[in-house]
Amino acid sequence: MSPAPPAPGTGRILVVRGGALGDFILTLPVLAALRDGFPVNRIELLGYPQVTDLAVRSGAADAARSIESRPLAGFFARGGALDPGLSAYFAAFHLVISFLFDPDLIFRTNVGRVSQAGFIQGPHRPDESLDRHASDQLLQPLQQLAVFDADAVPHIPRRSSPPAADRWIALHPGSGSERKNWPEARWAGLLSELAADPGLRFLLVGGEAEGDRLERLLQGLPTGTGEVLRSRPLAEVADRLSGCRGFLGHDSGITHLAAALGLPGVILWGPSNLPVWRPRSPGMEIIEGGDRLEKLPVALVAGRVRQRLGDWG
Repeated sequence: MSPAPPAPGTGRILVVRGGALGDFILTLPVLAALRDGFPVNRIELLGYPQVTDLAVRSGAADAARSIESRPLAGFFARGGALDPGLSAYFAAFHLVISFLFDPDLIFRTNVGRVSQAGFIQGPHRPDESLDRHASDQLLQPLQQLAVFDADAVPHIPRRSSPPAADRWIALHPGSGSERKNWPEARWAGLLSELAADPGLRFLLVGGEAEGDRLERLLQGLPTGTGEVLRSRPLAEVADRLSGCRGFLGHDSGITHLAAALGLPGVILWGPSNLPVWRPRSPGMEIIEGGDRLEKLPVALVAGRVRQRLGDWG
């Protein structure tokens, strides 16, 4: 199969994307560029349902299918037995753009056994040695379709606005790695400082990775000023974030979601490669801690947050 642009009015484009939430959010500019460049074409996703459902709901894609389907296993095996239903599925596309890890081109070869679609292989993970932002690297394969200078900032439209009477701030005091986390005791100190403002409310967001951290932080807040949102569907998380004035977090997928929703915020940045992974939203201020993130003092962070609160409304 050779890369071929979809014919306007007739083509279906399939984007295949695995990876975690942050990886997917940083791929949204690819979907937006395809939508802008080929507005009459149908764009579909093959990926993890929680994130692809969010993309469909936001209008970034027309439909999605789960990559966790058992019949797909044959497409990841050399010379594998290919499910007839999935074979017909792939055959219906004019173009497949894959961001899967496929060093031996097994998936690409198997799709080629059942489909005449053009095939473009994108990076499954950005090359951090380039110090070039992830979304720019993910967009680069679209140059084969004569798509240049696309907007590299992920955007997800908000479905609600913050109520005028409420001043909720969302916090995600975790990430996929403890090395990227500010210590829990520092978060507790920050919340104690901010809770002195009687008009603030705090939405503590997280999942299994945070363990009981969210509940412990909630216990340190004045009664009625906080709420835990744990392990909820991403669409619900996006809706709740949309109702907040600002966001505090680390380098995490939830941070990239908040940035894509246009929330202003303060990000405590640890050892991750900042030029590659930083949220591109202009409203996100980054405090760099590097390999010594735990050394960032509460007073410094609280002061920077207070400076931003006026802008957040």
